[in-house]
Amino acid sequence: MFKKILIANRGEIALRVLRACRELGIASVAVHSTADADAMHVRLADESVCIGPPLARDSYLNMPAIISAALITGAEAIHPGYGFLSENAAFAEMVEAHNLVFIGPTAQHIRMMGDKITAKSTMADLGVPLVPGSVGELASLEEARSVADKIMYPVLIKAAAGGGGRGMKVARAADELEAAWREARAEAGAAFGNNAVYMEKYLDKPRHIELQILADNHGEVVHIGERDCSLQRRHQKVLEEAGSPVISAAQRDELGRTVTTALKRIGYRNAGTLEFLYQDGQFAFIEMNTRLQVEHPISEMISGIDLVREQIRIAAGEKLGYTQDDVVLSGHAIECRITAEDPESFAPSPGRVEVFHPPGGLGVRVDSGLYAGYRVPPHYDSLIAKLITYGRTREEAIARMKRALREFVITGIKTTIPLHQRILEAPDFVAGDYTIHWLERFVAG
Repeated sequence: MFKKILIANRGEIALRVLRACRELGIASVAVHSTADADAMHVRLADESVCIGPPLARDSYLNMPAIISAALITGAEAIHPGYGFLSENAAFAEMVEAHNLVFIGPTAQHIRMMGDKITAKSTMADLGVPLVPGSVGELASLEEARSVADKIMYPVLIKAAAGGGGRGMKVARAADELEAAWREARAEAGAAFGNNAVYMEKYLDKPRHIELQILADNHGEVVHIGERDCSLQRRHQKVLEEAGSPVISAAQRDELGRTVTTALKRIGYRNAGTLEFLYQDGQFAFIEMNTRLQVEHPISEMISGIDLVREQIRIAAGEKLGYTQDDVVLSGHAIECRITAEDPESFAPSPGRVEVFHPPGGLGVRVDSGLYAGYRVPPHYDSLIAKLITYGRTREEAIARMKRALREFVITGIKTTIPLHQRILEAPDFVAGDYTIHWLERFVAG
């Protein structure tokens, strides 16, 4: 096992990794920008190193600075968390080139799954179902028209290197295709430096279902059940559930067998999440995230498995030590992403936190790096806390979340707590009757 790990991230995920290290008896090194000098993970880590000024490109994306911090502190491994460099194959290679361990998949698998066209082609070859669409990159507008005529409108033009909804445009009819094609390519080029796009059939009422997996270096792959991430605004997840209100145990088992068999065949290692659209009883693969997910706590709550601890154990070469039959899923968990935003306009709301009083009680978990007096910087993602509740049933988890949201006090900045309270009261949510389009209409109405 490692003696010291550098955490190449910030905020609640850096604190989450730090806690796992401490429970394993591993010393931690926090890196931080000048804007994060007073952050909670910096205060609690065994050591800390400033790696640059506030802008992410000069600090948390500064690969040489992070590698140097690991080397001068004697860290043996680097945990990237999520976001920033977590899915950067070049960074994973740089880490390994300096005789350090990257706590995540191989650079080869990051690269394979980072390009959505390659990922879809790989999964199709492995027998994983896909959304109907183009076989690969659309080379021309004429090819786009041909594919659209074949799969029928509406269609979705998507960036091959995309994420977060960027480089994604819908064409509902033939006369909209050219504009969607040009806008998606331009947006993809500006956002990712790669204007390659592909096409999928646009589904009108899908749910976003993802499957959490763990794979060791000894050929064992298990899944930790599904998460329903359909409640999204502008393609960003807002609230997640584990498991899904609409997925049966038989469907979960079948999907799990398909996915774990596929990942065994390509020799995948560490944690990962495969994302699917689900409509009319059918799953269709859309992408794989080769890292820890923001919403990983709800999988932990229903399984009792510490996913970060398992990531570290796997990276250290240890066996999982259990099979799929040993993974027992029970109860229901919900996560609300609390962001520093106006709950009506969604304008960012950085600033000084005056009061921070998190909820507690049975089945309530709060992952956050906030404290009274902390100043939320304007330079990074607006996520400031994740509120997770667990119940023996979905109804109990919802009731517990409603209670916890009422107890949660954050003053000095605006947060999306009121939005989550509205969602939890909505009849459609209570009934589990929603799709990836539901929240946009709910917010607009």
